Amino acid sequence: MITSRSVLAAASRTQSFVCPQCIYATTRLHPSSSSSSSKRTYATTPSPTPITNHPSKKPTAFTDKLNSGPSFSDFVSTPEPPLSVSESLELNQKPLTPGQINRAKHVRLPTWLKTSVPIGTNYNKIKSDLRGLNLHTVCEEAKCPNIGDCWGGSDKSAATATIMLMGDTCTRGCRFCSVKTNRRPPPLDPHEPEHTAEALKRWGLGYVVLTSVDRDDLADGGASHFRETIVKIKQKAPHILVEALTGDFAGNLDMVARVATSGLDVYAHNVETVEALTPYVRDRRATFRQSLSVLAHAKLSQPTLITKTSIMLGLGEQDSEVLDALTELRKVDVDVVTFGQYMRPTKRHMKVEEYVTPEKFEYWKEKAVEMGFLYVASGPLVRSSYKAGEAFIENVLKKRRGGENIGGKLNSVEKVEELREEKVV
Repeated sequence: MITSRSVLAAASRTQSFVCPQCIYATTRLHPSSSSSSSKRTYATTPSPTPITNHPSKKPTAFTDKLNSGPSFSDFVSTPEPPLSVSESLELNQKPLTPGQINRAKHVRLPTWLKTSVPIGTNYNKIKSDLRGLNLHTVCEEAKCPNIGDCWGGSDKSAATATIMLMGDTCTRGCRFCSVKTNRRPPPLDPHEPEHTAEALKRWGLGYVVLTSVDRDDLADGGASHFRETIVKIKQKAPHILVEALTGDFAGNLDMVARVATSGLDVYAHNVETVEALTPYVRDRRATFRQSLSVLAHAKLSQPTLITKTSIMLGLGEQDSEVLDALTELRKVDVDVVTFGQYMRPTKRHMKVEEYVTPEKFEYWKEKAVEMGFLYVASGPLVRSSYKAGEAFIENVLKKRRGGENIGGKLNSVEKVEELREEKVV
């Protein structure tokens, strides 16, 4: 059948077409080819040449990556032996690029920093009472690793809880602390002093630590609230020894005296770190010298008080800086110091510079005792409100109540050791 001229003209402008009136097809008709010279084949006949020529794909780097990667023998070889203590603490001195930092491997905690899950009858009872009375503890808010040890003891009188007054929201933002921060925290609970005293009386504890968030939004920094709570505790349970771990009250020493003269037994305020690192670790409103003035004025206001502070290690401090800090603390007659490992609570907080070994903690304990501190608690898991330290301080306070003069024994390492051996701590 002869195709019409219009159909052939359309076919000359395309690669191929099918005749609308027959089962034949023409292939690869070009504008330069005439209609008479084109070959006609059946539609099922394969074309001698491909209709289109697809360009070949560009080579990729996948093969190169595969060849440069690990071989099969790498997966079936025997595992390497575990790292020693010294190797696990070795720092990488080679600077990393930003990409390498993001891909850096997670560093596992040394074995001496691992603790068991908190359990026990006392632990569950204390936690239940806290929720029922709407009370907070720094043990929970600061994620203390010793919470199971302090709350879960079989002897209720040996159990310790650190009550956090004035809510769970702080007005400051230290780079090491996991407590919530806000410039305008909720108002104080006027029933908190009464509830706290009632809970402590119910638990039957022999020693309690009261601490608080910083409340720079209050005119007195919360000193009156602190004092009222201590007075209530002494009224309901006079046998309980009370330690107050306070803030610096923005340097207002009158507020320090208000708490120091409330009837408490131990006044604690933490310098947290050495003087050189204070601007990088603590909130800008807290200074090392201001903390020293708080501890000095507490002792001046009530000379019979035991004063106490705490230092974190692993923040990048130098040995000479730690010695200088201890020297300054002894100048203001601080009685008790504790050393503990800084633990990064979340990714938003500053990183750990070093995991200090137990041997190094023992070294600082010996140094501090030689300098005349009444008691030193030093270890990776020690915190400012450490149970063992409280047991020793409790023993000293009871001796004072009994009229025994131990003041002359505190400057001798041997006499301090004798006191320590009188009660297992």
